[in-house]
Amino acid sequence: MTASEKALDLQSLPKVSLHDHLDGGLRPATIIELAAAAGHKLPSTDPVALAQWFRESADSGSLVRYLETFDHTIAVMQTRDGLIRVAREFVEDLADDGVVYGEVRWAPEQHLTAGLTLDETVEAVQEGLEAGVASVEESGRHIQVGQLITAMRHADRGQEIAELAVRHRNSGAVGFDIAGAEEGFLPSRFKDAFTYLAEHNFPATVHAGEAAGLESIQDALVHGRAQRLGHGVRIAEDIEVEYVAAEDAEEAGADSRTAGGDFDGADDEDTVGIVTMGELAAWVRDRGIALEICPSSNLQTGAIAGFGGSIADHPLDLLYQTGFRVTINTDNRLMSGVTLTDEFELLVDIFDYDLDDLLALSLNAAEAAFLPLEDREALADHLIEAYTGGR
Repeated sequence: MTASEKALDLQSLPKVSLHDHLDGGLRPATIIELAAAAGHKLPSTDPVALAQWFRESADSGSLVRYLETFDHTIAVMQTRDGLIRVAREFVEDLADDGVVYGEVRWAPEQHLTAGLTLDETVEAVQEGLEAGVASVEESGRHIQVGQLITAMRHADRGQEIAELAVRHRNSGAVGFDIAGAEEGFLPSRFKDAFTYLAEHNFPATVHAGEAAGLESIQDALVHGRAQRLGHGVRIAEDIEVEYVAAEDAEEAGADSRTAGGDFDGADDEDTVGIVTMGELAAWVRDRGIALEICPSSNLQTGAIAGFGGSIADHPLDLLYQTGFRVTINTDNRLMSGVTLTDEFELLVDIFDYDLDDLLALSLNAAEAAFLPLEDREALADHLIEAYTGGR
């Protein structure tokens, strides 16, 4: 990145957020206030200390423990007023981070303990989202948001939640997802629900390739009919990289599933990495199935443990350089203590990405958004204008 680009305020750039959980993006002060009203005990009633507790608890390398932090956020999201407030603030915080289009995923079935029905929870969240959009518009900015209605993998309400999502397709719901513990809960458990969605022409993204590997991704594509992969980072397990001398690479040539690139480990400019993809990886790449990569979260939950123990070991650069439709997301802003701007800055610092790279990743997200074609094209035009300044 050039000196002038480094001086640019990345926060001001328009962004697209596809993978961001509503119950993972609460303001600590809001949690404290809502918990007091609900009689729910928290680890701390100091906003700064509580935020630190969430980050430390999430930074365990275990997806199971990472998910335990949601016990507190979900506990304060059981009333209509609580859902409205959380959703409104969620949108305001996205806009403050430069997000102009965001998909907000959450599981209505987890918000019924105070007597709300599934439809009432969706309506409350939509009211909050619309209030947030109005608040942003009043400040002279713009943001568009949609709900990703999510079913929990370990439960048995997939069909019911799929029908809920379709029922609200004209009032805020833009897609469907399944989330929660991935290992041992393949998308095929919900194959009838995914068939129902397909029959109603309703899009689905599926958490896969985070806590489980290639089998989960394959199942998401076959039985989940996934148009995007939530995380999907472990698709890199189906990619082999062999480092060879540049002259040897030129002599060897490349087949349709082999690409050359300078990847981690190839610090000598006379050495290149020859990348060979398995059939699954090639399928995902060649068909442009978007990967909803969440760099910081992937490190925290252990999703990239098989590749190394630091963010520099994240295979997102390998995936990006070899033509996968990589998108960058936050997953859970409270738990990871990050914004989308932070994740962009991480890419600049660790992988030396420049504005062209950030634009390419943002355009990937715009293209993968669950929006009509004309809206995706308008979003892409807006991104190009903002990132290039007309150059």
